[in-house]
Amino acid sequence: MRPIKWRIPAVTATALLLFGIANASLGDHLPEFRECVKVCKEANCGSDPTPIPLQRRILLWTCPSECDYTCQHITTHQRLTRDPPYREPILQYHGKWPFHRFLGMQEPFSVLFSLLNFLAHDHGMSRLRDAIPASYPLRRYYILFGYFGLASWTFSMVFHTRDFGVTEKLDYFGAGASVMYGLYYTPIRIFRLDGGERGDRRKSSVLRLWTVLCISLYVAHVAYLTLWSWDYTYNMAANVACGIVQNVLWSGFSIIRYARMKKIWAAWPGLIVTWIILAMSLELFDFPPWKGMLDAHSLWHLGTVGPTIWWYSFLIKDAQDDMQSMRLKV
Repeated sequence: MRPIKWRIPAVTATALLLFGIANASLGDHLPEFRECVKVCKEANCGSDPTPIPLQRRILLWTCPSECDYTCQHITTHQRLTRDPPYREPILQYHGKWPFHRFLGMQEPFSVLFSLLNFLAHDHGMSRLRDAIPASYPLRRYYILFGYFGLASWTFSMVFHTRDFGVTEKLDYFGAGASVMYGLYYTPIRIFRLDGGERGDRRKSSVLRLWTVLCISLYVAHVAYLTLWSWDYTYNMAANVACGIVQNVLWSGFSIIRYARMKKIWAAWPGLIVTWIILAMSLELFDFPPWKGMLDAHSLWHLGTVGPTIWWYSFLIKDAQDDMQSMRLKV
């Protein structure tokens, strides 16, 4: 079944023309879009439904969802090909731009760039294991950071492949867990709450309290979104707040370390934070996907690959310097 060659009779085109001048703030509220979906379902989803290719059926594309996808592009094409001054901009449908799918994936470039981030974490963890001995106290925190990254980007790939309620929740909760873990291990490294090789009972007590606090905050976050309100604004605000605290801590740590050591690698955290902030700014300049596939959100995913690779380099360099200092003190 080809998306644009479904058995949508001529009445669909007529309906599009009749309702073409209607205005709506969201694409899925457009009368012409709704009429198109209705006609498509009547023509394709009855007792003799139009066959759906196997690769799309595996990804749970159904006849109604095929109609929805097809009509998004029919409606968008109609709006873009009208003569001036009646030509109208691309609108979002169900909160998303009308992407051209690839092998059944709804947002192929977001999937690809999420995969690159996954591979960046996987490669970074491998480098950590090779470069840092298991006896180093902070090693387990860094490895766990990698696992949170792997889980987060796995859920991102699944969500951008097919957007369902459950895949959206997995993506949001996975990203939230990764951000919260970042906030968790940042003060552990900066303030050495792990106590170092010799341990420190007072710091161990602080670490236990900090661990309980972070776990409690994340559980409360998930409970609020699940049981009370699926609030996009709150979710974004919570993640941004956690990110800002991390960025401030690492930037301050970077400035102090560089001023003391005069080594360029000591300034890497501040530079990486700057890179990530610039990449995140892409989300503020959202635009319809180029060629129907490449949008600001996918570019934001691409923009985090480099900093991830660079971050693991910093963790390794920092750990090696820390271990060297420990040996000199012995």
